[in-house]
Amino acid sequence: MILSDKEILSEMETGSILIEPFRRECLGSNSYDVHLGRYLATYTNRVLDAKKHNTIEEFIIPEEGFVIEPGTLYLGVTEEYTETHQHVPFLEGKSSVGRLGIDIHATAGKGDVGYCNTWTLEISCAMPVRIYAGMPVGQLIYFMVQGEVERLYNKKDDAKYNNRTLKPIESMMWKNKF
Repeated sequence: MILSDKEILSEMETGSILIEPFRRECLGSNSYDVHLGRYLATYTNRVLDAKKHNTIEEFIIPEEGFVIEPGTLYLGVTEEYTETHQHVPFLEGKSSVGRLGIDIHATAGKGDVGYCNTWTLEISCAMPVRIYAGMPVGQLIYFMVQGEVERLYNKKDDAKYNNRTLKPIESMMWKNKF
């Protein structure tokens, strides 16, 4: 079951959902609009290795915007810091962004119960597009969880994306054992 706008507000009052900054006008009937933060990053190597730490180069989106190009993976970040203690958050791209040919995530659209951070975006595009810091890029949808959660994400010793950040985070796949 997806939370309605009234339920999202109610859960924010209890502290089970936190959105900072929260802007009432960004609350839809069953979602909350999130915005592109000022930082983007690209990997420093053109060939990535899943077993190695692939480094990124961060930069600030200038006021006049930045043109993203096809064939490059950009890591972005939401302006919004979120905490979700009793629900499963899903991040979906806004249709207006999709209609510009922009994907904001390749596979990582679902957060875990206990996820507390900004959202790193896996941005790619079908054609060159100028993007801007602060533009609406996605919407968070909250799903109810049936049953008790044994291990919240923010309590896991092996959680790779727990450190609060304002910048995109590169893949930590290399920390997995395989």
